[in-house]
Amino acid sequence: MRDNPGVIAPPPLIALVSIGAGWLLGKAVPLALPAWSIWPGGVLALAGVALAIWAERCFKAVGTAAMPWKPTTAIATAGPYRFTRNPMYLGLLAAQCGTGLVLREGWIVLLAGLTFLALHVGVVLREEAYLSAKFGAEYDAYRARTRRWL
Repeated sequence: MRDNPGVIAPPPLIALVSIGAGWLLGKAVPLALPAWSIWPGGVLALAGVALAIWAERCFKAVGTAAMPWKPTTAIATAGPYRFTRNPMYLGLLAAQCGTGLVLREGWIVLLAGLTFLALHVGVVLREEAYLSAKFGAEYDAYRARTRRWL
């Protein structure tokens, strides 16, 4: 038995592919956003990156790998993990939306919905099954008291 959740792809790669596809789609079928979107987008993108970094540091603090293709050795429940089980992925989604706003490319923002779907089905559900099988009642109790997303 493999000791990882078997995610479909590294989550940052999923977001980067979506951003790239949105940018290319915007070149073919423009969906420009207003100039005022740049500043809020910058704030959103930076907040997303900061959330993902904070969450990754919480993984390091408990001594487990942040990369979902490696074995998980402990469950992070502190920091942003008190409020959501997936702060890194929320950070990625916020960074993608913020990037779309900064670049004034509506397709990048719209494709965040597909990024969410890919993360949910191809990463999160697989991770949950893996963590429940590996940690049993400890993870199930955490899952019962902490929201999956928001």
